[in-house]
Amino acid sequence: QVQLVEYGGGLVQPGGSLRLSCAASGRTFSGYVMGWFRQAPGKEREFVTAIKSSDTSTSYADSVKGRFTVSRDNAKNMVYLQMNSLKPEDTAVYYCAAGPPWQSVWRAESYLSWGQGTQVTVSS
Repeated sequence: QVQLVEYGGGLVQPGGSLRLSCAASGRTFSGYVMGWFRQAPGKEREFVTAIKSSDTSTSYADSVKGRFTVSRDNAKNMVYLQMNSLKPEDTAVYYCAAGPPWQSVWRAESYLSWGQGTQVTVSS
């Protein structure tokens, strides 16, 4: 399995931007579909975005479409989440995850590995 570590979270004002990074180690990172989820206090973990292993195909939740961009660098074993036009409702712990079938990227239970999460707080 692949081991994942997220970083880059923090406090940002509404309308601001943050870039989250996810460092992967272990077997064949480039072969994994990678996803980002988030979980706000008292709420279930929800799908944010996913990116295919071999091409630039992506999938986004409607709530972040047009504001968030996922990317990956297989040579560096890294996945990124660029978050723009942040809103208070984007406040959550953000998790990087690996390994689902592309057909079920929005289902948390489809993922094989998870990072520990990084806190993003959007507040003035």
